[in-house]
Amino acid sequence: MDLDKLYTKNISKKECLELFEDDENLFDILKVGDTLRKVIVGDVVTYVVNRNINYTNICVGDCKFCAFRVNMGDRRAYFLDVNEIARRALEAKKMGCTEVCIQGGLHPKVDTYFQGEILEKVHRVTEPYGGIHIHAFSPMEVKFASENAGLNVKEALKILKEKGLNTMPGTAAEILDDSIRSELCPSKLSTREWIDIIKTAHKLGIKTTCTIMYGHIEEYEHIVKHLFILKEIQEETGGFTEFVPLTFMYRLAPIYLNGRARRGATGIEDLKIYAISRILFKDLIRNIQVSWVKLGIKMAQVALRCGANDFGGTLMEENISRAAGAEYGVSLSVEEIRSIIREIGRIPKERNTLYEILE
Repeated sequence: MDLDKLYTKNISKKECLELFEDDENLFDILKVGDTLRKVIVGDVVTYVVNRNINYTNICVGDCKFCAFRVNMGDRRAYFLDVNEIARRALEAKKMGCTEVCIQGGLHPKVDTYFQGEILEKVHRVTEPYGGIHIHAFSPMEVKFASENAGLNVKEALKILKEKGLNTMPGTAAEILDDSIRSELCPSKLSTREWIDIIKTAHKLGIKTTCTIMYGHIEEYEHIVKHLFILKEIQEETGGFTEFVPLTFMYRLAPIYLNGRARRGATGIEDLKIYAISRILFKDLIRNIQVSWVKLGIKMAQVALRCGANDFGGTLMEENISRAAGAEYGVSLSVEEIRSIIREIGRIPKERNTLYEILE
């Protein structure tokens, strides 16, 4: 393939797969990704000051990659009530956060109305201090809670928007291929259901992120299929704020411990994801985020030279990756993030959830 054409050409699925399989021209491919990043978004690396609130680890799901979930009655089980969630959100606001990301396990008692109570309470307690953006509830959480409430997904999303849901994480995507999902997360929503929920959210004016989790049982062909699904959704709705590749945390994941998955992605595979997704999306999905919790600081810095332009958030707590064996910590200060970005010759800028620069 003529790599020079990648700067302007829209690549096909076949060409995208060829890029993933091409090890001989690896560094040239990474350079294309980085050059496109520079042309599209410049040398600014954005970050958000946010806090994660994982409000329960009780979950009826059976995802084979998850070491976070526990059954009801387990000694490690916890469930934060609405007041405690709101207290943490207010604490985050007072510490300078512009966003709280609220997610939890599939607790049997959680329905759309309970999610609505969380939204209302968080907005109510933070409003006197200027309010906070609520980024909450994955497509799987929305589906599960809507079923518990006897609602369809569109009705549930309308209620959540009315109660103050600002944006949604586009997690629960893992790999958007049902042959992979049947082994990786057999009781989770299907590829079609994920797409439908995301599109419904976008059409109701709820923007979302989009993600991929790679490095377990998938092949490159499944990654390519997944990326093109995201591309097609964005072309139709324009509702994705950013793309976040999530490298598989293998150490404590059941599917790895059972010998069914590999030891996560290689560093080369990590960097390919960033460069090739930039080549594919170009400015259709302008923002590509590194997950420093999963990659580690040094690898995140390299990924920022391979197509990525966003460093993610301060997080403060990140229980899901930690439970699966992530070793890189769960919180960074603003000063640390700015220093990490400057060390690679880039310009740090604080943003909000919708990528509006705040400085």
